[in-house]
Amino acid sequence: MKTKFFKIFTVIALVSFTNCGDNKAKEAETTEATEAAVAKETAVTYQANSENSMIEWKGFKPTGSHTGTISISEGMVSVNGDAIESGNFTIDMNSIVVTDIPVEDEGNAKLRGHLTSADFFDVEKFPTAKFEVTGISTEEGKTMLSGNLTMKEKTNNISIPVTTSMEGDMMKLTSETFTIDRSKWNVQYGSKSFFDNLGDKFINDEIELKVTLVANKA
Repeated sequence: MKTKFFKIFTVIALVSFTNCGDNKAKEAETTEATEAAVAKETAVTYQANSENSMIEWKGFKPTGSHTGTISISEGMVSVNGDAIESGNFTIDMNSIVVTDIPVEDEGNAKLRGHLTSADFFDVEKFPTAKFEVTGISTEEGKTMLSGNLTMKEKTNNISIPVTTSMEGDMMKLTSETFTIDRSKWNVQYGSKSFFDNLGDKFINDEIELKVTLVANKA
């Protein structure tokens, strides 16, 4: 069965530090939250494989850049024929990993601790982020997945370009690299959207992300 499929984060979500000289990926179209999609009874359900699904992040600050991953802990998507009809996914904010600093280096734990602290994503208070499908469309030949992304109890709708493939009862969805503006989810630390006179100590608002979702037929 051929099908166009969906998935993310939900993120999803993470932190981006930006270097003025770097070209960032295009920001996802971001609007107010909208009603979640509802699948018909005839839809086929696929469940996320948490071991093979993740979000890659990359960010920059004036003195350098950092990369990492974050896990999708669970999720499902409902497909009817070749159309995605609904879906929802959970992002484990405790699973933030830093990949550009060796894990044995003190800086790795320091950066991860900062990202998970109340300064950024406050994972003790907000251990998950969620993504809920609101629709799918085609724009300029690209499949665009739209959904409500909830992070730190703030919800916005984002639209991102994705591609999908099928191998037997397995689906794989991969997004293009895109950015979200963390200030729209009230992630304030080092943001020029909230603070003045930061000089070169700012952290850019854009978070650069790429989603890979593997899901198996339920």
